[in-house]
Amino acid sequence: MLLVAAWVGVGAVDHANADIPAGAMGSGERVAGPAQSVAPATRVDAPDAPDTPGQPVASRCAADMVLVEGQYCTNVDQQCQAWLDPDTQMRCARFAPSRCTGRRRPLSVCVDRYEYPNRPGMYPQVMTSWYEAERACTAQGKRLCTQSEWTFACEGPEMLPYPYGQNRDDTACRIDHQTLRPDRARLGNPMTSHDESARLYEAVPSGAMARCVSWAGVHDMTGNADEWTVNEAGRPFRSALKGGWWGHIRARCRPSTISHNEGFVYYQIGFRCCADPRS
Repeated sequence: MLLVAAWVGVGAVDHANADIPAGAMGSGERVAGPAQSVAPATRVDAPDAPDTPGQPVASRCAADMVLVEGQYCTNVDQQCQAWLDPDTQMRCARFAPSRCTGRRRPLSVCVDRYEYPNRPGMYPQVMTSWYEAERACTAQGKRLCTQSEWTFACEGPEMLPYPYGQNRDDTACRIDHQTLRPDRARLGNPMTSHDESARLYEAVPSGAMARCVSWAGVHDMTGNADEWTVNEAGRPFRSALKGGWWGHIRARCRPSTISHNEGFVYYQIGFRCCADPRS
């Protein structure tokens, strides 16, 4: 079998939002009010994540967060052995075991179990800018996750491409499900953006896909809603997107999308919060 190699590092760009022009709704332009949700707050039954190994979560993190702690690899070699779309080489069906080609460094962080508003059975909020996400986390005594923190919470010490393993599985997480094309004129018009976002929304309630949980007990890290994080390099913006969303895109743990500025908003972009563990 032909081996197709793909190298992905912590700063790699994930062109997951392939249908979004790089300049769309950028430069601080807003199409929705602060912390506006485009989906009804409907609940479904969802399992709670188990406590992570080591010290009890409650002793170092808030009750709605999990402790993510271990040795994070700064750069990883991941080789794709079979592509779902060989022409674009975006979605990998099967990876070989990952190799750490950088250095290991200790990492300890509290991470929200679910995408904001961080409640099982609630739909994740979207149409939120990086600035609005940062303010929402700060209001809770939290902060946005860095790229490294988010990545480690998703992939773990084994550096898994997907939170559930080496092979892509569209029954595990909400991926590969986009059925509607966006009307960008309606999205860019403040009078119609809310209705257009609601029409396009295909995320599922947080925790609804029981197998979409990482080694650390964090849910829905790949797929469902794209998530804002802090770009540690600071270039070209302080903002970076992680995890992908429900469409036919890369949706993996390691890559990042760094081409959208802090004021960018779109129908599939949400976030989750992090915090420093209590000593």
